[in-house]
Amino acid sequence: MQIDFKPNEMVVKASNSKWLANGNTVEGKFIVTNQRIYFKGQNGNTGMADIEISPSQIQEVHFFNTGFLSPNGLNVILKGGEQFKFRVKQRNAFGELINRMY
Repeated sequence: MQIDFKPNEMVVKASNSKWLANGNTVEGKFIVTNQRIYFKGQNGNTGMADIEISPSQIQEVHFFNTGFLSPNGLNVILKGGEQFKFRVKQRNAFGELINRMY
């Protein structure tokens, strides 16, 4: 997995994740840097499911349950109305980091 970092950009938190896209689940890495959010696809999805979100694009972040008692869903809603739903461990910590970015 290769990410081209901007000058002075560093990883703040990263975790294995799943992107819940149109009824499909894409495995990958959810990465929060001090400048952006990345999702990098893995296991056959490398390069095809890469997402990059800058703080200026984010409208809000919502938490949701991915199962009956699975509090691990993180929904990043962009100003254009597009939504990216992820299943991540430690969603509260990721949510706090993202909320401080925008």
